[in-house]
Amino acid sequence: MTSSFQTSIPLPVTASFAPAFAAYFILLNLRTSKARVESNTYMGNDVAATKPDNTKQPLLPSPAGHSLQIESRSHSNYVENVPFALLLTAFVEANGGNPKALTVSLLGLLFFRVVHVEFGLRAKNALGWGRPVGYFGTLAYVAALSGYGAWLVRSFWIN
Repeated sequence: MTSSFQTSIPLPVTASFAPAFAAYFILLNLRTSKARVESNTYMGNDVAATKPDNTKQPLLPSPAGHSLQIESRSHSNYVENVPFALLLTAFVEANGGNPKALTVSLLGLLFFRVVHVEFGLRAKNALGWGRPVGYFGTLAYVAALSGYGAWLVRSFWIN
């Protein structure tokens, strides 16, 4: 007996971008870890850190002048947004999304996430131009890909 159920669905476009998104994730993670070690703050991102002997000390900025809070939020915000966006991308690709459109879209998403941190959160007072560009760009990506994905499977609902 043969089955028409396919056990694996190739996702070459999504998979091709995984290393770039993973590399940036690792960079953000390492920055956060470095800021934690430099400030002796191993849990949370309070302004005052606790030394191993339970005395308080002021939070030390990282060498680049960015606090643990900035590094931690940069990493957390990436983790809050990118996995869902990549999952949407995989759904669209699995349902026949145009590879060129997905490639351009993923380039855009990577751009939005990088500028959000590098030219937004890491800018003076965490208020750089990259913050709104990255924020609204990522929301537009999620809205567009979810809409595109729904459009690709519209015949499922119409029949």
